[in-house]
Amino acid sequence: MRARPARNREIAPAAGTVGFAVTFLFEILLQTFRDIWAHKLRSALTMFGISWGIASIVFMITVGDAFRLGYRNMMYQLGTDIVILWGGRTSLQAGGQRVGRWVRFNDDDVRAIQQDCYLVRDVTPESARTEPLRSRFNAGQFSVHGVAPIYQQIRTMNLARGRPITEADAEQARDVCVLGEQVKRQLFAGREAVDAEVFIANVPFRVIGVLAKKEQHNNSYNGLDEEKVLIPCSAMDRHFPDPSPITGPGRIDNIIFTPVTPGQHEAALEQVKAVLGRRHSFSPEDRGALWVWDTVEQVRMVNTMFDSMQVFLTFIAVTTLALGGVGVMNIMLVSVAERTREIGVKRAAGAKRRRILMDFFLEAMVLTLVSGLAGVAFALSACAAVNRIPLPDPFSGFPVTMRTAVIAFATLALVGILSALYPARRAAWLEPVEALRHE
Repeated sequence: MRARPARNREIAPAAGTVGFAVTFLFEILLQTFRDIWAHKLRSALTMFGISWGIASIVFMITVGDAFRLGYRNMMYQLGTDIVILWGGRTSLQAGGQRVGRWVRFNDDDVRAIQQDCYLVRDVTPESARTEPLRSRFNAGQFSVHGVAPIYQQIRTMNLARGRPITEADAEQARDVCVLGEQVKRQLFAGREAVDAEVFIANVPFRVIGVLAKKEQHNNSYNGLDEEKVLIPCSAMDRHFPDPSPITGPGRIDNIIFTPVTPGQHEAALEQVKAVLGRRHSFSPEDRGALWVWDTVEQVRMVNTMFDSMQVFLTFIAVTTLALGGVGVMNIMLVSVAERTREIGVKRAAGAKRRRILMDFFLEAMVLTLVSGLAGVAFALSACAAVNRIPLPDPFSGFPVTMRTAVIAFATLALVGILSALYPARRAAWLEPVEALRHE
């Protein structure tokens, strides 16, 4: 019979502690709003500084992320982590060969890269010819590209209809083709193109697929994909060999490869240079022998540029927020001066310094957090509104990520703590006698 009251006595202090905390917090909030209302203009300007500062941080981070993501999507239309090589002209002597020789690629170079370069995941040749095309309905002049089947994957060429070029098509040199969206539109208009016959320079080819429309702007190296016709590289060698008497059959225009991982692209490129240098008698250090478009390095450079811009703009936003924090500190210092006698009365009545410290510290934190949450709400609303309107391709809206939220709230909390500590400590360390004498 005596155990039940004991348990009730154990629960009562806990419940009393929770009630005290709620009452204490309510008093702090009430005091804060009284002070804000008593100095409306001053408080509004200070809160606006905090709100705009935290909103600026969100905007600066999301703008940088948006341009970075937009550029990455734009480069994805060109290809996935690809490196493109063209033969150049030697500028160094190597292997007893003269300077100024042209380097011409061939099919054996591609096979050598596949066999010897273990850091290369995929590699494909590419040869281009401008040829006349005609169907039963229309005709035109288009760029015809002889490629390996993997070319369609690493160049992110998706199909709207039909199927891609396969390994069997390449091994058997089948006369099949995949049409770009613009080519299909000109040759067939609204009619079905898959399984239809087209003539490429009077050679009949069967259409097996049509590429999906792709938004390309400044990310093309030999024409827009929608204006191309893809055929197996073996069919290109058979029907449209290089007419030049110097290079002859088997010559290809460029080589495209992807590294095993983006972080290994530099080592993969060095392996490829070593293999091609050995085959064509030029030094791997010869910058003129190969022309290189390294999209991995290009994306890294652009990311570095965006990171620098983002750091600079975020610094400006943090400075704005810090100025808002100085405003909060000024308000609290004025509040300490105006409530000096009140502090003296509390201290004389037995209030400890810790209680006075917490009163003013929480009051400043509430003022900062309320202003900051208003700024975050405004920033999120603005980002959502921008994301609903049509945007140009390089710009992908304002993507608000968890990282952005963490940075914003961490900065807000830091500014709040720094702006609250000094006024709260000054209030707590007032001597009761001096405070009571204050007029």
